[in-house]
Amino acid sequence: MHFTGLLVGLITFLIIGALHPVVIQAEYHIGTKCWPAFLAAGLLCCGAALYIKLWWISAILAVLGFSLLWSIGELFAQKKRVEKGWFPSKQNKD
Repeated sequence: MHFTGLLVGLITFLIIGALHPVVIQAEYHIGTKCWPAFLAAGLLCCGAALYIKLWWISAILAVLGFSLLWSIGELFAQKKRVEKGWFPSKQNKD
């Protein structure tokens, strides 16, 4: 039996689950102006995935990279959820 596929699936699940509160906290404390950090980290992970020889580590880096890129859209969606009153707002986001 080969468990590496299940391992990649589990780590994908954990990455997505971990980034959800990261996006919420980033929007709360910093606002949407932190989106370039998500972009840089996502592109770095995707780029690194191209050079990793072990396929499962490359796959995990790619999943992390694309999840970070997806988080940019979620950051702006979170801003709208805050505006609707679904999440608390921090008044001074400098």
